Amino acid sequence: MISSRTGATLGQQLEDQDMKKFFLMMPFILGSAAMAQEHDWGARFYAENCAGCHGETAKGDGVLADYLTVDVPDLTSLSAANDGVFPMLRVIQIIDGRSGLRTHEKPMPLYGAIFREDLQPPMGMPGASEPLVRGRVLSIAEYLQSIQE
Repeated sequence: MISSRTGATLGQQLEDQDMKKFFLMMPFILGSAAMAQEHDWGARFYAENCAGCHGETAKGDGVLADYLTVDVPDLTSLSAANDGVFPMLRVIQIIDGRSGLRTHEKPMPLYGAIFREDLQPPMGMPGASEPLVRGRVLSIAEYLQSIQE
């Protein structure tokens, strides 16, 4: 269907709208990436979201660990338990939790969903917060990789 006003098809109009939204979001996405390089956001996000159970040093000895009915893993030994290779994809999937990969017991929160709710999309654009959610999850995973023993 051709629009009489612009001569563009409906598909082209929708693509143009998506591109406009994409370009409107670029400063936020690029700004977040630049800020992540200046600060250790992974350590910050870990401290805010993970240390309660896993501990400040990620050894599984957080203040809430004694109250859980499951053992809280030592996150500094993930590489050692995986033949010396940090299991980045698996760690990302477990932190995010939205993939359905639930190798841990129920007490582990679904941080992908939590972060998405925290980062409500600006300007009512569904999915606009997803790059920021993935950035938080990746920041935590990279922080965990950096503290492997």
